[in-house]
Amino acid sequence: MTDTLTTTDAAASATPAGIDALDALEAEAIHVIREVVAEFERPVLLFSGGKDSVVVLHLAAKAFRPGKVPFPLLHVDTGHNFPEVLRFRDETAARLGVRLEVARVQDYLDDGRLAERADGTRNPLQTLPLLDAIAAGRHDAVFGGARRDEDKARAKERILSLRDEFGQWDPRNQRPELWSLYNGRHTVGQHVRAFPISNWTELDVWRYIARERIALPPLYFAHEREVYARDGMWLAVSDVSAPRAGETVERRTVRYRTVGDLSCTGAVESEAADLDAIVREVAASTITERGATRADDRLSEAAMEDRKKDGYF
Repeated sequence: MTDTLTTTDAAASATPAGIDALDALEAEAIHVIREVVAEFERPVLLFSGGKDSVVVLHLAAKAFRPGKVPFPLLHVDTGHNFPEVLRFRDETAARLGVRLEVARVQDYLDDGRLAERADGTRNPLQTLPLLDAIAAGRHDAVFGGARRDEDKARAKERILSLRDEFGQWDPRNQRPELWSLYNGRHTVGQHVRAFPISNWTELDVWRYIARERIALPPLYFAHEREVYARDGMWLAVSDVSAPRAGETVERRTVRYRTVGDLSCTGAVESEAADLDAIVREVAASTITERGATRADDRLSEAAMEDRKKDGYF
């Protein structure tokens, strides 16, 4: 019988005695960040204020300490974001003294470059503003907080993932990454997406946040909120997400495992009000955070892969 190792177990088995698996994952991520900064001219970090991008920013701050993070942050604001996450985003950028660039989907709706979707979600509308912001900033490398355990499409992607002149991704054109050697070669007009925590799991992320005591938006912790049930999720009542006929608003104690738009991100019932409790809860979970709480990933079996091919995160 063959034993199956988790990412953390595998990292631990390949790590010299006395070095924690989280230390190994941290070292790999910092190595990736430093390599990208050394090899590329104008990197940028996609920063939404969500836990994964917060961890990547924390790792970048560690990588260049005592200096400042040597690249700006970029957020594609759909206009449907959680207000507490936007406040956290702005406060974090100000605290670290890092420039924050914001591309707004609403600007594209106002001038007709994009149109509202029938289902009301704006997550798929982020691609064009993102690609335009990358081109305007002449960014040749774009850091992201995606992890392979989140989705089947993301599991196909390398740590350095090439995008063509149109910002598109071809899953059949993936480069080998042997012995921690990363190929960032690209031509004019192309850019590379860099995923320093690609090999981490959700549990790794939460264990690291707990160990480092990293600040997060409050909606990740258990709190009372008015919600209504739809498609097996608890959606928050807001200006952009309202119950339909027959859907009852209830006040429940919930928290969010991932941060997306109010219109498509569900909460889970939870009493986990601190980091240690969240670590225990995630360790017992049998479904990824995106599978449990993201309606935009349920549009089809290939929803994420289709969006990534078009240039999405």
